[in-house]
Amino acid sequence: MVHKNDILSGKVQSFGSDGEGVVRVEDCTFFVPYALPGEEISFRVLKIKGNTGYGKIEEIFTPSPRRRAPVCPVFKTCGGCCLQHAEYDLQTEFKREKVRGALKKIGGIEAEVLPVVPCSSPYEYRNKLQLPVGVDANGNAVLGFYAERSHRIVPIGRCALHPAWAERLMKAFKEYIAESGASAYDELTKKGLLRHLVAREIDGNYLVTVVATEKRLPKSDVLIKKLRGIFPECSAFINVNDKDTNVIFGDKFYPLCGAGHIDGVSEGIRYEAGAETFVQVNPEVREKLYRKALEECFANGANVVIDAYSGGGLLTAMAAKRAKRAYGVELNAEASACAEKLKEKNGLTNMINICGDVAEKLPEIMRKERAENTVLIVDPPRAGVARSVLYAILNSGIGRIVMISCNPATLSRDLGILTGNLREENGALIKSMEKIDAEENATAYVNENERNSRYFNIERIEPYDMFPQTKHVETLVCLSKKSEKHISIDVEFGESDGQISLKKLQEELNEQKPKKKTTYKDIQAYIEEKYGFKVHTAYIAEVKRDLGLPMYDAPNAVEELKRPRSHPTAEMSDAIKAALKHFEII
Repeated sequence: MVHKNDILSGKVQSFGSDGEGVVRVEDCTFFVPYALPGEEISFRVLKIKGNTGYGKIEEIFTPSPRRRAPVCPVFKTCGGCCLQHAEYDLQTEFKREKVRGALKKIGGIEAEVLPVVPCSSPYEYRNKLQLPVGVDANGNAVLGFYAERSHRIVPIGRCALHPAWAERLMKAFKEYIAESGASAYDELTKKGLLRHLVAREIDGNYLVTVVATEKRLPKSDVLIKKLRGIFPECSAFINVNDKDTNVIFGDKFYPLCGAGHIDGVSEGIRYEAGAETFVQVNPEVREKLYRKALEECFANGANVVIDAYSGGGLLTAMAAKRAKRAYGVELNAEASACAEKLKEKNGLTNMINICGDVAEKLPEIMRKERAENTVLIVDPPRAGVARSVLYAILNSGIGRIVMISCNPATLSRDLGILTGNLREENGALIKSMEKIDAEENATAYVNENERNSRYFNIERIEPYDMFPQTKHVETLVCLSKKSEKHISIDVEFGESDGQISLKKLQEELNEQKPKKKTTYKDIQAYIEEKYGFKVHTAYIAEVKRDLGLPMYDAPNAVEELKRPRSHPTAEMSDAIKAALKHFEII
């Protein structure tokens, strides 16, 4: 029987999902931070529940040959990194396995994961600095990073993940605090002025934001002078956040000096970035990732791109340079407005920014575009793709998706739904051995083949090391809809007797090409546009039954037919039949 504070010994079997070592002792699995696979160690049991426990290294008997001395003096104390003790190749191997394991465990997906695309500079790569300001046990102001799983600030003067400019900024800000007497915010008493220091560098331009509980800073001229001393053309803001919250920024920004934004260029697109603008923190890996994503977008001849979760529009703009049309759909009004400015700044008349929910806007776009010519980019926040958006994608008819994710867990969940390996049952996702309808409120499909063709196959999974020395990883995934029936034959092409005519073959293939899925919503939209009135899905179902067509109704439509309801008028029936002919269902 294992108890807390017991000292145990064992061999590290593998990495856990957070980069800790996994050791199995007495039918229990222990997660031990900073232990590497293959090492023989002893560790103290910190916590145990059931057959799972957590430990702390006491001694390493047999160190791994891939162990390295951390470059940071507060490694293991600061919560910023967790892998400096491992050689860089081992870090990328861990991240590849992390993605593979999440896909299998969460999404029920067995797929090849390509080697991680590395970062050529695994230190000093971050273009953004974000530091809390607080007080130590003696009430003195401190600037640093939070310790792992706490709000205790570990004071630092330099971070190995940031370039030299960050060290100069930290030094200048500490000097300002000492000279001005500005108080640091105390999370216990909820008193104090300075809460965070946030800075971003893009193409040699700097933007600094001081988060405080009040608009006015003591001796702000001293701060401006120090900032301009290290960054002569920098922009600076004061952000007011007086709420008891973990959110860094408050609602209001006040200019301190310089312009309201900084300028950057990426893949030929000129863009502006403000204090709240999302820009990937690793410029080198971002360029590699975006180039590959765009290459995959146009690999199959697509000329229309829809960028879901488009944010400030940078990736949409890159796509617009190569596409006939590029749509950017973004729910946040401020970000969508930034995308519109980006469009104008780069003269992209074929870039169409839409502010709204992707689940609602995607069907509207797809009524105008041909599915076979359209590719969808999905780059969601860490929480992943909204369930409603996933179902809208499945119903859209789009045949190709390029996904970017910073969270293997939510990526695996979302891919499970898109591939049909996960289905929803009473609001919960369960693994399915066969690809069946995953949506509780699914749109009814016109024929059974369409039910089986709505899901996607995974073509490519490629992780990118956007965050060296940490447990985090960015992943690019390409999906497409392909026929599951294939044959292999040897043929001789030409126009002579006994040869196959390429022209005739192309004509026959075009005739056999699967048509876009027709849903009840498509039929309703056609009738409303052509005849000027709406029809209920139950009326469409009734006409289909009268015509002897196969039925695969959505649960909601079937439920409503159980209630007393009048029948469609003759005018409605004629319109429904005309729509069914239009979509070549009859």
